Amino acid sequence: MTTVRRPLLLLTFLLALLPAAHAQQQATLHIATYNLRMSTERDGANAWPHRKELVKSLVRYHDFDVFATQEGLPEQIADLDGMPEYAHVGVGRDDGQHAGEHSAIFYKRQRFTLLRAGDFWLSQTPERPSLGWDATCCHRLASWAHLQDRQSGRKFYFFSVHFDHEGQVARRESARLMLSKVKEIAGAAPVIVAGDFNSVPETEQIATMKTALADAFDISAKPAYGPIGTFNAFKIDSPLEERIDYIFVSPQVKVLSYATLTDSRHGRFPSDHLPVLVKARIGGPSARN
Repeated sequence: MTTVRRPLLLLTFLLALLPAAHAQQQATLHIATYNLRMSTERDGANAWPHRKELVKSLVRYHDFDVFATQEGLPEQIADLDGMPEYAHVGVGRDDGQHAGEHSAIFYKRQRFTLLRAGDFWLSQTPERPSLGWDATCCHRLASWAHLQDRQSGRKFYFFSVHFDHEGQVARRESARLMLSKVKEIAGAAPVIVAGDFNSVPETEQIATMKTALADAFDISAKPAYGPIGTFNAFKIDSPLEERIDYIFVSPQVKVLSYATLTDSRHGRFPSDHLPVLVKARIGGPSARN
């Protein structure tokens, strides 16, 4: 009887492992950042009403689980809310409620539990709408969400941010503020910081970000897919040489793949930025090895 029982026990043990292995496989996250380009009639054929359905189709086709947005005005956020499978957090940068561009975070309702959320401004007074340092035109904002993945049980913090496009000091100081706020808000928990940094990789502010977080482009287990650049200016023949949109991660996040998506329709891009998509898993203290 012993010789019969041992194979049965082994088989039972292996079968018990299958749900855990399946859950780990299913816990892969599709994480993205996407500057939507603000809604303005000046864009003519590229104005938001002509692009919004393509943006939603892209998000759904590539099956984003959680994604950062930038430049979304209230009507654009409302349009993306038309995807009922997603919920969002984030406020308008001009009044801390609805006015102005958002750095909203969208996440799948069925997959994630929202534990906490908040916002801060990239300035010397981050607790309220304000201009920072040498920024002259725009309030700059970061929004964040503390999420729990129902599939894996893992909890993590996700930040969406948009750095200033003119102020050099503002960009440098914004990176320092980001790392300070990430530490204050997330502590030692897994962290993802995604957004439009208006900065190429060689700049001081990107080097600052990389003192605490890794650039997903650098640590992807597979070679990066797609063009290097992320800004296209709505030009289908853009050389796409400047990378200004990033996804940074803490050591607990293992990046499986990285892609810059070039989806277009009838010779037009859905936005003047390309979305960046990474597939990742959130593990223990360090998931990179």
